[in-house]
Amino acid sequence: MTEQFKPYANEADVLRIGELDIENRVDRVTLTGDVVLTRDKAGLALARELLAIVGGVVKALEADKELPDAVKVKEARTVKNPFA
Repeated sequence: MTEQFKPYANEADVLRIGELDIENRVDRVTLTGDVVLTRDKAGLALARELLAIVGGVVKALEADKELPDAVKVKEARTVKNPFA
């Protein structure tokens, strides 16, 4: 599944490693939660998967010749619940 994850490619991809969610956006990749890397083969497999994902993020950032100094994040706003 990590081979299909293209950082910054869309607003839809979400991966899960342990309890860690990796959410793809066009202007950011968000890691939320946690992953336990145990000192065993299962921990090694998770560590390799995480390394592949973060390595892909670094590669995408390094390849962007017009990488800005910072991304301006829009503030969240509260809207009226249409179902209330």
